Amino acid sequence: MENNELQTLRHSASHILAQAVKRLFPGTKLAIGPAIENGFYYDFDSETPFTPETLEKLEEEMKKIVKENLKIERFVLPREQALELMKDEPYKTQLINELPEDAEISFYKQGEFTDLCAGPHVAYTKKVKAFKLLNVTGAYWKGDSKNKMLQRIYGTAFESKEELEQYVQKLEEAKLRDHRKIGRELGLFMTDDLVGKGMPMFLPKGYTVWRILENYIRDKEIELGYQHVLTPCVGTVELYKTSGHWDHYKDNMFPAMQVDEETYVLRPMNCPHHMRIYASQPHSYRNLPIRIGEIAHDFRYEASGVLKGIERGRHFCQNDAHLFVTPEQIKDEFARVVDLIFETYKDFGITDYRCVLSLRDPADKEKYHDDDEMWNTAENALRDVMNELKLDYTEEIGEAAFYGPKLDVNVKPAVGAEYTLSTCQLDFCLPQKFHLTYTDKDNVERTPVVIHRAILGSLDRFMAYLIEETMGAFPTWLAPVQVQVLPITDRAKEYGESILASLKEKGVRAEIDNRNEKIGYKIREHKLQKVPYMLIIGDKEVANGDINVNSYKKGDLGNTTLAQFEEEIVNEINTRAH
Repeated sequence: MENNELQTLRHSASHILAQAVKRLFPGTKLAIGPAIENGFYYDFDSETPFTPETLEKLEEEMKKIVKENLKIERFVLPREQALELMKDEPYKTQLINELPEDAEISFYKQGEFTDLCAGPHVAYTKKVKAFKLLNVTGAYWKGDSKNKMLQRIYGTAFESKEELEQYVQKLEEAKLRDHRKIGRELGLFMTDDLVGKGMPMFLPKGYTVWRILENYIRDKEIELGYQHVLTPCVGTVELYKTSGHWDHYKDNMFPAMQVDEETYVLRPMNCPHHMRIYASQPHSYRNLPIRIGEIAHDFRYEASGVLKGIERGRHFCQNDAHLFVTPEQIKDEFARVVDLIFETYKDFGITDYRCVLSLRDPADKEKYHDDDEMWNTAENALRDVMNELKLDYTEEIGEAAFYGPKLDVNVKPAVGAEYTLSTCQLDFCLPQKFHLTYTDKDNVERTPVVIHRAILGSLDRFMAYLIEETMGAFPTWLAPVQVQVLPITDRAKEYGESILASLKEKGVRAEIDNRNEKIGYKIREHKLQKVPYMLIIGDKEVANGDINVNSYKKGDLGNTTLAQFEEEIVNEINTRAH
């Protein structure tokens, strides 16, 4: 089925849903019900709270409407008659009143149900054969928090039951892979409304993984000549007015705070701080490029509806860096960044990704720095570099940063839509705004170019991606606990402690479970925690001076010596095996 036909089918399914709601809950007021990318929704104003049980009843009623095979007919009314028809539907009358004077006001009727709608729709309800209601959430009328909260029912529809079943199966897999669910089960992070929505807290195991990621990327950057800094989580409003973020980004920033005679704001990004670090001393072309890196805590005001665990929060940590270069150094530095991105992806086993050249939308310049010449220069320079590097990429209009074009590397996760992990941005704008200079070989002051780049993006989102890709079964080098030592009897505890000490001496993250529980219970529990290896120690192992190895991925590996196991696991960790 063509995409337009599928959208028409889904739009019709939303009307069938609305008709079912009106039949079962006659006092409900209708808002809007469009088709969307993966299905449809309809917003309702009802005194009855809609529950999962309600959705089941509505699905049954929708099936009856489909079976009735009602004809779906379009008709048009003058404004006064349209308002009279919808006089008991306040949201519909508001929409009618907002239409231009010369607008054609159309309706669609199916049986006893009529809805204000521009269409199109299928001809008969029987055409909507395969559908499912998915969930219900709150939604403000017109998306404005100042308006009334409505109930939004989401659903999906397909041409065939087979396609619907495949989609529902994907949704079930997505639930199993949801990093919020896995993070809770494995004790990686938590959220607390008293602390604040969108403010996740990493627990010991989660922070171990976070710290491994931090050390990994920092060590990579040090090898490449980066200098790391630590800057405050706040800045003055004047700082962000200078950078342009206040004009272009303030709606995504937390409210300003008045302290003495100054006004501060939690920082949404780190570039202004790094610009000031560069500006704090004179520079020559001889010491460029300068690479300033930071694992930086940032804060952005995200609407509560888009918050999602550690994938999208109001506090996060960016693997941020700014490279101050001469124009002649752009290509080489950009190439080094690209190499670092792909080298990192190799280490983490990331293979499904695509490169995007994100450009300004020339038809909507309001949200961008106003300098056509700068934009033409920057976009052409970045395109030339990407072509010279022979990168396979697509171009997307309107996705640039407000100060310049960028390369985004988008990953396609096991489930769900793709999103950006890594980015590399070319900036001719901020160096001018902060009056940054360097002295060239002719002793003339020039303005450097800045390359903004984030390899892991935010460590939080990168970790969410890894959790969902591995379903919490991290490769051994990333696992918060790499080995659990499990003595079967009290007689084996002393031997188990000596094994634990030896593993820790080799740098292996190991624990011992000395609880007075049956060994089967312990094994099941640590398998649920997805520990890569369990070493099971009984009287036989004590007598022979060896260990029984159980792998999370491969099961029982039999008995071996501790020395042999240590050699193999240290190699597995050091090579970052997947």
